Amino acid sequence: MVANKVTSVIYPRLTVYSEENFRGRRRTYRGNLGFPDVDTIITGIESLRFFSTNPNATLVLFDRSRFRDNFVILRGNRSIRELDDFLRRGDVESLIATNERLTRAQVRAIQRTGNLPAGYRLI
Repeated sequence: MVANKVTSVIYPRLTVYSEENFRGRRRTYRGNLGFPDVDTIITGIESLRFFSTNPNATLVLFDRSRFRDNFVILRGNRSIRELDDFLRRGDVESLIATNERLTRAQVRAIQRTGNLPAGYRLI
């Protein structure tokens, strides 16, 4: 008798690359998470792919570490070839990836406290 293999897929899926245009070293992360300092991940994230089956999945990019200063909220699947200067005031220094819809008010609360909601992993 052959046992059935059960596979669990967790969204969102965030794949980060050490070079622009989805090249170089890469790592894939799954689930609701936050990166307080992207420079500690594979010596910096230069490009990324964000995928979820939920159209309201949220990717939040900040221009300072620890989820501070200016931010941009992106919804749904994204492929960003070059993170340098993606934000008006500079490079992406921290980010949040979630399968949930984060509101502007929720992002501001994270920005103010530096704390992620319950159930999120800090990378």
